[in-house]
Amino acid sequence: MELDNIECVSSSDGIDEEEIHHHQFSTKPHNTPAITPATSVHELLECPVCTNSMYPPIHQCHNGHTLCSTCKTRVHNRCPTCRQELGDIRCLALEKVAESLELPCKYCSLGCPEIFPYYSKLKHEAQCNFRPYNCPYAGSECSVVGDIPFLVTHLRDDHKVDMHTGCTFNHRYVKSNPREVENATWMLTVFNCFGQYFCLHFEAFQLGMAPVYMAFLRFMGDETEARNYSYSLEVGANGRKLIWEGTPRSIRDSHRKVRDSHDGLVIQRNMALFFSGGDRKELKLRVTGRIWKEQQNPEAGVCIPNLCS
Repeated sequence: MELDNIECVSSSDGIDEEEIHHHQFSTKPHNTPAITPATSVHELLECPVCTNSMYPPIHQCHNGHTLCSTCKTRVHNRCPTCRQELGDIRCLALEKVAESLELPCKYCSLGCPEIFPYYSKLKHEAQCNFRPYNCPYAGSECSVVGDIPFLVTHLRDDHKVDMHTGCTFNHRYVKSNPREVENATWMLTVFNCFGQYFCLHFEAFQLGMAPVYMAFLRFMGDETEARNYSYSLEVGANGRKLIWEGTPRSIRDSHRKVRDSHDGLVIQRNMALFFSGGDRKELKLRVTGRIWKEQQNPEAGVCIPNLCS
C-alpha cells in the first residue's frame, strides 16, 4: 500500500484490552486413544491417496483396495496400491458400514461437542461454529487459520496491524495522486471494544474506469454474533457529508466478498475530491465512525443501542 500519510486516532472508552495468548491448533486430540473397532473402521474409510474420509461412491479394485471417487480420476483408473485397473467396482459393503457409524466432529479438540452419523458429519463440519477462522488480512492471500485470540496476535505480530481499544475511530487518508489507484490500495485497523474485535477496512480500487474509495467493518466472530452490533461511518467537508450505518459482516465472509458487494461506505472519486477541497489534486479524506451494541429491551420488546462512553 502506497500512502503518503495515514493517521488514526482512536478514542479510548476505558475498556481494558484483553490479554492475547498464542494458540496452536490441531484437529486431532493430543492423546491418541487405543485402537478400537470404530477407530479401525474409520481408518478403513480413509482414502489412501488424499487421506480424506471417503463418501459414496467408494471405489475398489479387483484386489479389494479402496479409494474415493475424486482420486479415482487422479490416478488414471489405476489402483495406487497394486497398480491394477480399477474399473467401476463399488465397495457397497464399506458404504453400508459407514452408514452405521457415529463420529465426533473433527473440531472436537477446538470445543465442538457434537457427534454425527458418518454421512452427516461432513455437512456439519463445513458450517461448524468451532471451525477455525481464516486470517482477515486483506493485503495478501494469507493461509493462516485459528481462533480469534490467535488471529489477533497473528495480525499484530506478523502483519503489524494497528491495534486500538475503543468504539470510536477517526481516520485521515491522504494520497498525493488520487488518479493512480492500483487494485487495491488498502489499510486495516483492529479495534477492541465490548470484549470483541472488529476489523476496519479502508481501501481504493477500480470500479469500471474510475477509482472508488470504500470503508467497511468486519466482526471477528460468527455472523449470529455480528448481528448484535451496529456501526456508522461518516465522511464529509465543505458543508456536505455521507453517512453509512450497518451491521458488521463476519470474517467468515471473505474480504473480497464484502468489498465486491459494496456493503459499506462507498465514495466516488469526484465526491472524494470535493470533500478534499483545495485544487482537487490531492486526496484528503477524514473518515469517522463508532461501534455500538444492540441491547434488547425486555419490557418494550425493542432494541436499544448500548454506546460506550
